[in-house]
Formats: sequence, C-alpha cells, structure tokens
Amino acid sequence: MKRHKKAWLLALILFCSLAFSKMALAQTTVKDIQKRGELIVGVKQDVPNFGYKDPKTGRYTGLEVDIAKLIAKELHVKVTYVPVTAQTRGPLLDNEQVDMDIATFTITDERKKLYNFTDPYYVDASGFLVNRSANISTIEDLDGKTIGVAQGSITELLLKSIAKEKGLSFKFVELGSYPELITSLHAHRIDAFSVDRSILSGYTSKRTTLLNDSFKRAEYGIVTNKKNTELNTYVNQLIQKWQKDGTLQKLYDRYGLKPSTTTE
Repeated sequence: MKRHKKAWLLALILFCSLAFSKMALAQTTVKDIQKRGELIVGVKQDVPNFGYKDPKTGRYTGLEVDIAKLIAKELHVKVTYVPVTAQTRGPLLDNEQVDMDIATFTITDERKKLYNFTDPYYVDASGFLVNRSANISTIEDLDGKTIGVAQGSITELLLKSIAKEKGLSFKFVELGSYPELITSLHAHRIDAFSVDRSILSGYTSKRTTLLNDSFKRAEYGIVTNKKNTELNTYVNQLIQKWQKDGTLQKLYDRYGLKPSTTTE
C-alpha cells in the first residue's frame, strides 16, 4: 500500500512538473490578447514627448503612448499602461506583467538574446544636457566631470568607451529616474545629464542647454517576451506598415521629434 502511495505521489509530481513546463513555454498570442480584451503595455511616465504621465490628470501622452493606442486599435481591444523605468521594464516582461514594452528601449545585440525586438520605430543618438552657467560647450569640457545617468541604461558603458577613445575621464552618478537627474543637474550635484537627445529635449529650459555633441546611434524597438514570437511578428508588421504609409512621421510631427541621421 505504501509503495502504491509513493508511486502515485511521484506520478502526481511529474504530471504537475510537466504541466508547469508547458505553461511556462506557452506563448501569449494575438488571439489571447483579443480574448482578454486588453493590451497591457509598459511605457515611460517621465519622458516628455515619448511617455509622460500628467501628475494632475493621470493622462499618458507621447509618441510611444500613441503607438500603443494604435496597436490596441488594430487588435480591437482597450489599452492599459503600466509605468516602467530602465530598471523595471525587463523584469515586468520576464514576469509577464506586461505584453510588451514601448519605452525608449534601445536595440542591442546583447538584449536581442533576452527579448524580441521589432524594427525601429524611432532612431535617436545620445547626448548631454548641461547648465548654461557651467560654460561647458563640448564633450572635451566634461573631462574629469561628473555625469548623471539612469540606472539600468547603457549610457555609462557607452561613455566609458568614448572616454577611452578620446583620452578623457568621467565620473558617474546613477539615479533611478530622469526627474531625479534633472534635479541633480539644476542643483549642480552633477555636471551633465546624459541620455538620448530626444529625451533630453524634454528637459531643456532657460537654465540648461543641449550640447551639439552626440554619440552612439540608438534605435528604439517594441519589446516582447522571447517566447512570444507570433506577437512580435504581428507588431513588427504594423511598424513596417506605419513606417511606409507615413503614420510614424505624423506622430513625429505631432511631438516635434526629428529622428537622428547619425550612422555611428
């Protein structure tokens, strides 16, 4: 009797294990989202012109927010926005708390090993925002200075490579959000705030200036969980269509955005 019980228990454990494995491998398909009636998208909430949440109204606006709306319209479902940062957007995808990220997520070979990326819906280049009073006008003027970067971004890695090429030295401070970085810049706790130029343009003011120096082409793609290949293919076809028919250009114009033409 004990042997039968033990055998039954082992069979149950094996069955549950196999069932869990199949669940873990299951894709979230277009039909799944349509059946649910809701598309869940990770977007930024602190990047004017891309993904910004008005603290008074709670309303999201920006290029990436509008792209999410267009995808939801194609699917005939409602869209729900989940605020993400450079630190959280990956884990939220991994844990399937969002269907996709449209969140200034730069396409890199390393990231492609972890996630699916669509073709780029926007091309940018990294740059520097500095205080006008600092008399900084070129990247060389930042030699020995402290540069603020966002946690979870690749900016620090890129800048270290550039510093090595140019024989410069940078110090770095990592902060959790762009508002924290711009506050630190205004308070002179950092000498420059570095991220993609289009993001920086949303934080320019009479007190700051965007340097002409730019570095490293940054292509933004819509990102899905690695297993969700069908969903990625579907969304990628939409991006290709909107690139050709001028839909994306109309969105750029709406927010005064000009994609970078740099090839580096």
